[in-house]
Amino acid sequence: MTAQFVLANTRLAPVPLTPEVRLHLADEAIELWERTESANGEQMPPPFWAFAWAGGQALARYVLDNPALVHGRDVLDLAAGSGLVAIAAMHAGAARVTAVEIDALAVAAIGINAEANAVAVTPLLGDVLEQEPDAEVVLAGDVFYSREMTRRMLAYLRRAAGRGARVLVGDPGRAYLPKDHLTLLAEYDVPVPQTLEDAPVKRTTVWAVNP
Repeated sequence: MTAQFVLANTRLAPVPLTPEVRLHLADEAIELWERTESANGEQMPPPFWAFAWAGGQALARYVLDNPALVHGRDVLDLAAGSGLVAIAAMHAGAARVTAVEIDALAVAAIGINAEANAVAVTPLLGDVLEQEPDAEVVLAGDVFYSREMTRRMLAYLRRAAGRGARVLVGDPGRAYLPKDHLTLLAEYDVPVPQTLEDAPVKRTTVWAVNP
């Protein structure tokens, strides 16, 4: 059901800030949100996988423009959503990319989108934030949207940085962005669907996580 649901509710289109990457994206946010709530008569996670969020777009753009960051390295994309950042990392020459999600529909979308871009990405269903990181590069787009998620995500990202990984995040100005633990790398103006955000273009930043 998962792959069919993704394909039935999206269309393949270039990502605004990274047209090198095409994703299966939804045209209408509210209708798809309602469909995921009623699918199989049970509550499903929100369809974050169906949209190119600003944080992920900015991070993907940075990776594509700075391929030495990931070239030949083992990369982990956390809360990967559509798989945009993971796909960008593969285009930039990563040796291996694992894209982690807690939503089975997102895992299906990552596989479908990787195939559409002719790259190999390993989707992983599960919560890895209590595990010890071992990737050489860790990437996370738009993950500081709640206090609890920020606490857990920042702890994982700082552990990864402390073990020597290069750790980058993309953020469109979320309230819980932990700037005290980050170093600014780049800024972008990112087109986004207005049904998802408060403006059609979001000023979005890319940061390195400090150990």
